Amino acid sequence: MSASSSAPGLFDCRDAYVRAVRELAEADPRIVAVVNDSVGSSKLGAFRERFPDRLINVGIAEQNMVGVGAGLANGGKIPFVSGAGCFLTARAMEQIKVDCAYSQANVKLCGISSGVAYGELGATHHSIEDVAWLRAIDKLTVIVPADPWQTAEAIKAAAAFDGPVYIKVSRMPVPELARADSTFAIGRAETLREGGDLAIIANGTLVHHALAAADALAAEGIAARVVNMATVAPIDEAALAAAAATGAIVTAEEGLSRGGLGGAVAEYCARHAPVPMRMVGFPGFAPTGSAPWLMEHFGLNAAGIAGAARELLDAKAGR
Repeated sequence: MSASSSAPGLFDCRDAYVRAVRELAEADPRIVAVVNDSVGSSKLGAFRERFPDRLINVGIAEQNMVGVGAGLANGGKIPFVSGAGCFLTARAMEQIKVDCAYSQANVKLCGISSGVAYGELGATHHSIEDVAWLRAIDKLTVIVPADPWQTAEAIKAAAAFDGPVYIKVSRMPVPELARADSTFAIGRAETLREGGDLAIIANGTLVHHALAAADALAAEGIAARVVNMATVAPIDEAALAAAAATGAIVTAEEGLSRGGLGGAVAEYCARHAPVPMRMVGFPGFAPTGSAPWLMEHFGLNAAGIAGAARELLDAKAGR
C-alpha cells in the first residue's frame, strides 16, 4: 500500500478503493465503473487501461451518471458510480432516491474526495452534508470507512451486497488502524478501545483522532470507549446500546455536527437509552481554507474530541 506524499505512514483511501474495484473486476465481468469526467480524481486511470470497455465516462453530468449506473444495474452489471462526493450527492439526489433506493437498483455510489478534502475551493466543493442527506433515504446503505483496509473491505462488501450502497471515500491522509478483528461486515461497528466512563463514536477520518483523544483522556484517568461506526445506515444498535451504557457519548465525524452520524446516534438514544451527548463536526458552511486548517479550526481533531468529552463529563457531574 503506497503512502501519501504528505507524511510517512499516512495513506490515501482512494488507492485502496481503486485497487479493490480492479481486483473485483478481474474476477467478475459484471463489475463496471461510471464516472463524471473524474477518472483522474477517482484514480481510475489504471482501471481504464485494463478494462477500456468497462469504464463509462458520462462527462460533467451527475444526474445522468447515476441514471446510467441504475440502467447498467438493471442490465445485470454491478456499477461503481464514482465522483466527487459534493456533486454526486447534491446534484443527483433525485436519481439516488428514485433510480437507486426506491427502485432497489444494485448500484454502488462512491463519493470521492469527501468531507472538506477540497479545502480551498470552499463550501460549494465540501461534501459535509452527504451522510445527513443520504441516511434519510429509505433502503440506502451508507458506509464511511476509516482507513485504507476498511475502505477496500467496504468496497468488496458492497459488491457482494444486493442493493444500493453509498461509500464515502476519503482522500485526506489517514493511518492504518490497529485492530484485533480484521473482519468487516455491513451494519456492524467495531470497538477499538474499551472504556466505561464515556463512549466516543466516530467514523471516517475522525476515527484515528478519536483514538488519540482516548489516549489523552486516559492520561487524566478517564476511560473512553472508542467505537468505529463505519456503517451509518443501517446502524449497529447493539454497539449503540453498549456505548450508551457508559452514560455519555461523544460523536465525531468529518461532516455536519447534526443530521449525520451524530443525528443517527441521538435518534437511537432518544428512543432507547437517553444519555447526554456532544457532537463534534462542522456547524455549517465552512470557509475557504486548507483541509488541515479547517479540521483544526473547527476542532475536528484529538484535542477537539477530548475537549468535548471533558465538557460532557463536567456537565454530567454538575461541575
